[in-house]
Amino acid sequence: MRPALDPTLYLVTDTALSAPRTVPDVVRAAVAGGVTAVQVRDKTASRRELYALTLAVRAVLAGTGVALFVNDAVDVALLAGADGVHVGQDDLPPAEVRALIGPDRLLGLSAGSRDELAVALALPPGTVDVVGIGPVWTTPTKPDAGTGLGPEGVAALAAEAAAGGLRSVAIGGIDAARAGQVTGVDGICVVSAICAADDPAAAARALRGVR
Repeated sequence: MRPALDPTLYLVTDTALSAPRTVPDVVRAAVAGGVTAVQVRDKTASRRELYALTLAVRAVLAGTGVALFVNDAVDVALLAGADGVHVGQDDLPPAEVRALIGPDRLLGLSAGSRDELAVALALPPGTVDVVGIGPVWTTPTKPDAGTGLGPEGVAALAAEAAAGGLRSVAIGGIDAARAGQVTGVDGICVVSAICAADDPAAAARALRGVR
């Protein structure tokens, strides 16, 4: 059975922004503050390091009901027993990823335009569970993500996703001050708003107060 997913407040980890704290420590605090899903992302880590990090975050999330995704690395997601994997447009095709992970794990896919969303919507039902729409605003966390869609652009894509039976989360430049501007999605993704916060639990509570 596929794990439950509450995408209301979806944390994407950043090891550098979390320092000097560890990522698991930040995740623990963030979940206490109201984070409902976690994606482990570390573009500079080796596969072995990413595997160890994912295991450590999985231990933190044990018993919380918070879904654990791994960014890009399907092999790490499988080996570490994560609930799912999130892939971008330049990663393995989602249909092939679904075949690899089987029916009992979650699959997220990034979509930054109508054309990219159309690819997700054209897949057989159940291939993708959630689309990550963005960036809402241009963000230094991921400078290669392109120009921001703006809240209106995100809402339009989210409506198309919902009409096609897909849940959606918005990502890119979202913090507590901006979160209320993002509408139409099932949840919001944040990176620096929690990982770089002095108090990740308080930052998560502030975001949940808006969403």
